[in-house]
Amino acid sequence: MNRPYNVLFLCTGNSARSILAEALLNRLGGGRFDAYSAGSQPKGAVHPLALELLQAQGFPTADLRSKSWDEFEAADAPKMDFVFTVCDSAAAESCPVWPGQPMTAHWGLPDPAAVEGALDARRKAFKETFVALQARLRLFTNLGIDKLDRLALKREIQQIGRMVGESV
Repeated sequence: MNRPYNVLFLCTGNSARSILAEALLNRLGGGRFDAYSAGSQPKGAVHPLALELLQAQGFPTADLRSKSWDEFEAADAPKMDFVFTVCDSAAAESCPVWPGQPMTAHWGLPDPAAVEGALDARRKAFKETFVALQARLRLFTNLGIDKLDRLALKREIQQIGRMVGESV
């Protein structure tokens, strides 16, 4: 392939998990991937604790925004090679039909934005989500994508989504 792989992370609100995944893959991908995120019912704003965590880790955040997956159905939208759902509710929804038949997998994680209570507990939830996504995306970026046939690649990305026990 003579262009970066386009990867879309979907979640319902597009304010936390999918945003973290977008930022992580754009860094970890080393130019081999262009990551995007969207939601079926976007919140309209990135969660402040997601922004705080990313900024503390040295990630650029100025271009991150909560947006609808409708943007990626448009004729001029980038053609996706991979689409990953990162929340259970988005995985259960009827997703649009993406042009080009991208590879899809469900990489569900608990919603850190749903954690209530003390600020430290909420920050810890975001950090745990960040670490889990980082572990999955390191595996993903190390796959020999161009060397695997479609069936083997599908099996690998689904297996990455079943990872459990990632810890901070």
